Amino acid sequence: MTRPTLQLFPVAGLPIVRPGDDLAALLATAIAPLRPQAGDVLVVTSKVVAKAEGRFVNLREVTPSARAIELATIAQKDPRLVEVILRESSEVSRVAPNVLVTRHRLGFVSANAAIDHSNVSPDPDVVLLMPDDPDASARRIAERLGAAFGCAIPVVICDSHGRPHRLGTVGVAVGVAGMPGVEDWRGREDLFGYRLQHTEIGLADMVASAATLVMGQAAEGTPAVLVRGVRFAPREGSAAEIIRPAHLDLYH
Repeated sequence: MTRPTLQLFPVAGLPIVRPGDDLAALLATAIAPLRPQAGDVLVVTSKVVAKAEGRFVNLREVTPSARAIELATIAQKDPRLVEVILRESSEVSRVAPNVLVTRHRLGFVSANAAIDHSNVSPDPDVVLLMPDDPDASARRIAERLGAAFGCAIPVVICDSHGRPHRLGTVGVAVGVAGMPGVEDWRGREDLFGYRLQHTEIGLADMVASAATLVMGQAAEGTPAVLVRGVRFAPREGSAAEIIRPAHLDLYH
């Protein structure tokens, strides 16, 4: 059996993305020198998608509610920021000094509703929300790339999230198009013929995390990575299918 080879290519030449930019066109131009082929997956940061969609908020224009002021006192955070976090969240999971963990309206649980401050703007009062509908954003980009290159190029929109029982952030998929978010391996045989009973693979999260190794977290300026060699059973997927339903969450 031929062992798979995974290759990750940083996408060069992308400009600073601004609201209203045609991100799909910018990405198509930038990845053209890599000669995209069927089976390649393009991983794009949620940040550049959100910037193109104009998801900026100026905290000077935010009036905090009484609830935001109460939580800000506990979390020792800017009440205006806490107000924006609450607007983007369906419920508060944990609050403590320097900690505010919420369930985002998209379903995932993260610190500060995944609102971003780094590499957003020289104005310290400007923050960036998540894309409004990352799965829809991924589909739009994938459709444009498919038309440009004549083959399906799945798209994963990634973000960096912490984990409740482990230190360090990792890349996760918050938007998926053209590939499974989760791949069901139940029924497959292991080396000794045992059939897997409970194994479901977080495929899109694995791809997102691998790409994040190339993207970096600070001033690297690499918001997209082309991943070649990922093996999966073709089907349309989404990041929504990755979210564990709240009633099955043992730790929330």
